[in-house]
Amino acid sequence: MLLDVQLDARPDRARERARELTEAGAAGLFTFEGPHDVFLPLAAVAGEVDADLMTNVAIAMPRSPMHLAHTAWDLQLMSGGRFRLGLGSQIRPHIEKRYGAQWSPPAARMREIVAATKTILHAWQEGTRLDFRGEHTTHTLMPPTFVPGPNPHGAPPVLLGALGPLMTRTAAEVADGLLVMPFHSHRHFHERTLPAVAAGLETASRSPAAFAIHPQAIVAMGRTDAELTAARAGVRALLAFYGSTPSYRPVLDIEGWGDLEPELNRLSKDGDVAAMTALVDDTMLTTLAVTGTPEECAAEIGRRFGGVTGVSRVCCYFPGYDPPLEQVAALASALGQY
Repeated sequence: MLLDVQLDARPDRARERARELTEAGAAGLFTFEGPHDVFLPLAAVAGEVDADLMTNVAIAMPRSPMHLAHTAWDLQLMSGGRFRLGLGSQIRPHIEKRYGAQWSPPAARMREIVAATKTILHAWQEGTRLDFRGEHTTHTLMPPTFVPGPNPHGAPPVLLGALGPLMTRTAAEVADGLLVMPFHSHRHFHERTLPAVAAGLETASRSPAAFAIHPQAIVAMGRTDAELTAARAGVRALLAFYGSTPSYRPVLDIEGWGDLEPELNRLSKDGDVAAMTALVDDTMLTTLAVTGTPEECAAEIGRRFGGVTGVSRVCCYFPGYDPPLEQVAALASALGQY
């Protein structure tokens, strides 16, 4: 199993950080749509490192599929064919109040965005007429002046992030792969995610072998008590944040902790991060995240995801702390056996 690591540096510092992570053994780097643009750090490092690059995720609803296709096409060129476009939906308050965009039922909307983006990419690559007509977006005009293709590296894959069964089935029906939400447990992945993938693939008459599954893990890693304490503090805070989101409650429900969500949500509105974090006990920590030495973390990741058709790599998050690069290298090395 290959290791993908978040490239969380500012764009002006991305090259240095990308070199550090790839030299430590990271096979891939991904960006998150946070305080900086999700695409620019990848553009900055595309010609600097021999790593796979991915948005994880770019929020799709505020963007036109044409914009997504152009950016993905160029990053595929700049990276020498090592780019994957990972898309996500976000929740309604962010779409309407942060991005100032129009909200609509997310699974249907994401189905259309993925399909439109892939249609545009296919038209460029194959030289076919562009003809996509959807409920929210229409693309029927593509004069030769605006056609960049064909891409010598092929069209970049389009992946879709999902947690619930409807979005997961949608990903399996229309996308090239699934980005598994990092807030999950072993039970949720095997009892909810994988059956939804199987249902979506069956509906679309697609082969499981042709569909990539990219699991993600929230990792608290260290070799000393001090390192583990610091790492677990950052992980608890992130788990509390995710657990406060109503749409993520099914992950808590399957483990019998669903009643925590309203309390976490209330505390989040009060801004009481300390109280939220205190509600994430050790059992929740080890169930929803991965913790231990690099070798122990690799073993748990292997237990959760190893042997699953379509899984060949894992995205690891280190929230609130930076593990020593030698530990990143040890994790990458240990994952190689799974």
